[in-house]
Amino acid sequence: MGEASLTVFCCTSPNPDTESKPLSTELETMPTTETATPNPDTLHEANGPVTDLVSEPAVGANHLVTPAPETMPAIDAGADDIDYDAADFAAALESFDREQAEDKAAASAAMEEDKVLTGTVIKISDKYVVVDIGLKSEGLIPKDQVLDHTGEPKLAVGDAVEVVVEREDYEGAYLVSYEKAQRHRLWDQLEKAAAEKTPVTGTVLSRVKGGLTVDIGVKAFLPGSQVEIRPVRNLDTYLGTQLDVRVIKLNKKRGNVVISRKEILEEEQNARKSVTLETLEEGAILTGVVKNLTDYGAFVELGGLDGLLHITDMSWGRLTHPRDLVQVGDEIQVKVLKFDKDKHRVSLGFKQLTPDPWLDATERYPIGAQVKGRVLSVTDYGAFVELEQGIEGLVHVSEMTWSKRMKHPSKMVKPGDEVETIILAVNPNDRRISLGMKQLQDNPWEQLENKYPTGATVEGRVRNLTDFGAFIEIEDGIDGLVHVSNLSWTKRVKHPSEVLKKGDKVKAVVLGVEPENRRLSLGVKQLEPDVWDSFFAQHRVGDVIKGKVLRTAQFGAFVEIAEGVEGLCHISEAVDEQGKQSALEVGSEHDFKIVKMSPEEKKVGLSLRGIGEEASREEVENYKAPASGGGSSSGSSSSTTLGDLINWKRSR
Repeated sequence: MGEASLTVFCCTSPNPDTESKPLSTELETMPTTETATPNPDTLHEANGPVTDLVSEPAVGANHLVTPAPETMPAIDAGADDIDYDAADFAAALESFDREQAEDKAAASAAMEEDKVLTGTVIKISDKYVVVDIGLKSEGLIPKDQVLDHTGEPKLAVGDAVEVVVEREDYEGAYLVSYEKAQRHRLWDQLEKAAAEKTPVTGTVLSRVKGGLTVDIGVKAFLPGSQVEIRPVRNLDTYLGTQLDVRVIKLNKKRGNVVISRKEILEEEQNARKSVTLETLEEGAILTGVVKNLTDYGAFVELGGLDGLLHITDMSWGRLTHPRDLVQVGDEIQVKVLKFDKDKHRVSLGFKQLTPDPWLDATERYPIGAQVKGRVLSVTDYGAFVELEQGIEGLVHVSEMTWSKRMKHPSKMVKPGDEVETIILAVNPNDRRISLGMKQLQDNPWEQLENKYPTGATVEGRVRNLTDFGAFIEIEDGIDGLVHVSNLSWTKRVKHPSEVLKKGDKVKAVVLGVEPENRRLSLGVKQLEPDVWDSFFAQHRVGDVIKGKVLRTAQFGAFVEIAEGVEGLCHISEAVDEQGKQSALEVGSEHDFKIVKMSPEEKKVGLSLRGIGEEASREEVENYKAPASGGGSSSGSSSSTTLGDLINWKRSR
């Protein structure tokens, strides 16, 4: 007969990182002769129930695969070694099934009891740490359970590790928990620490929503509100640091642990605070640590008690922000300025540790002294210059240059510049020093009176126009004012723009110089003769002149009696020879008699009444004069009557 073979496949638990391979065992029999037909009964008696062996599946995940009985080749029972091998295989298979069952039973018992097993790390993959836990299949620890704060595994191949079996996966391997084993091992200690409020030390592993994950033997949650006494904005700064914390909440069923660092800090702070309050008093000099900075000052920790160091008490000089002097974490000495025992409020001072530099500022900075300083800031009205720490002065914009043309101090100086200045005034009570810069330069106004004497003719360009006049620049930084009244002799100018415009080049006469007030008065009309002077030179009181009414008022009428010259005919003088009021209409022309002249005030008084009176006297004189050429010779002055005069006047 041909050779007969028996193949057995033994399925083992798959390794998560390798392919599973079937276990193959062949049982071969010796060739037999044709006459040596095996007796089934004899075979059954000698070797046991073979059919039962090959047809029953093994316990657990191992199965014996055999051909069907009807196709199974005959086995020669005559050979002793064949009988021995079959029995040995059956025993081995039975032992394997028993071991598999025991292995599963042990795993099930471990899962039900959450029993802690000790294993050995045999491999670390991308997702799991593979551990030999003494069972037929390996244990798999999720890798994220054994990472430190840097993201690297805390375990290495060969390390002993405690785990708890959680379940069997679909491939036959066991998922185990490192964290749960740690909790089991440490749970009693954590419960005791929570009950006795004993601090435990942990390492911050990562930042999570709402707080931090801290390794205290197990992963615990540290809420963000429990990290510090004051709120913390950036929790990332705590990663990798070791913290003393207190267990405040435990949930064994869920395996949750909540911890607090704030409680420990508050207790330490209260202990230090009690000691500080016993020794704290106004005037005491203490050492503290800057905890926080604000726009208005710094909070300084004084041994469990915070004090406010206001920005005005930081320096005798000016500070734009507390960070210009101190930083968070700085250890500084401060003086207690005020202490409210009821509210536990402390006001601190830093500048009070040094003398006030303003106490002897008058002696150290006499008026007229030349000093050097650094520009701190520039404003619209000037520049602040620091002369020393705590002492600063103001250079007003008017004291920067002799020129009036500078629009802004920033055109001359900027923050950080070193400048030379002159002390103009010192006021220690108001903590002010007035400084000057232009005083270090030659004053062009001091020589101006000699350079441009009164009556001299100058030429310049119109730089600016105002309601009251025009400014004319005659040289760099020197402007003269032509008042609106000095623009024309004859024209009544209401605004300088009627005569001049900006940028015009004009000539003018120097009317006066005031170096102390930096004023130069100019006139344009003075380039021509004064029409008033000419009028007063040519006319006297009593002269009769022709005039044109320009405008009227309740008190009289203004009359143009020469070009650029006006006179006033008062209402009392505007009557005819019969004493009736004359109507002086604008534009009408009349003969007026000059009744008053005032060259100093440039005023001329006119009268219509005087013209009538003068005419009456003239008529009388003409009547009394002897007639010429056929006139009556009988009339004489002694016999003339009023009736004769009237008749004569009528006849004329």
